[in-house]
Amino acid sequence: MEPAEFLLQIAGSFFNINDWFEFNFIPKGTLVNKTELIDEIAKAADISKASAARALDAVIESVTSVLKQDGSVTLAGFGTFAVGARAARVGRNPRTGEEIQIAAAKVPKFKPGKALKDAVN
Repeated sequence: MEPAEFLLQIAGSFFNINDWFEFNFIPKGTLVNKTELIDEIAKAADISKASAARALDAVIESVTSVLKQDGSVTLAGFGTFAVGARAARVGRNPRTGEEIQIAAAKVPKFKPGKALKDAVN
């Protein structure tokens, strides 16, 4: 099974993206860490915290695996994870003011989907 297929299977089996946006479990402006997110996934999906942790880890590992292969992962309504390119550039050492060369790099990017944008606004 391809990593992206596995990701969609895992994500779809634990929560419906439309239900995800109905939660009011986190006060506005709150920073949520991984443990708190696992707790909320476990409550929402009515599964154990261990199962929620495994599911979240599987999603993260699957997205990472796809991005390592220069792929992209689209979760309808939520958004798209993709790899972007950052060009080489000249930077400046803040201590000395000396110019330095910063190498080109691949960077992970996320583009939110319509449902996520609508939920935030």
